[in-house]
Amino acid sequence: MKATGIVRPVDSLGRVVIPVELRRNLGINTSDSLEIFVDEDKIVLKKYEPACIFCGEADHVHLIHGKYVCDNCLKELKNL
Repeated sequence: MKATGIVRPVDSLGRVVIPVELRRNLGINTSDSLEIFVDEDKIVLKKYEPACIFCGEADHVHLIHGKYVCDNCLKELKNL
């Protein structure tokens, strides 16, 4: 992990502001969702990218009945 030297307080509602420089560098926009992970004593934030429910692929996914399915799995499903 790379240290940034940036420190931000947690407010009374548990919110932390991610500095604009970091958001720009990581391609995080104001309407984007973040996934939250815990790694031992660390909290890790990652930009959420929807993935296929069958294979986990994150490219070329389509939202179908509230679930993400990639092109390859769609083709397989059509052949069943």
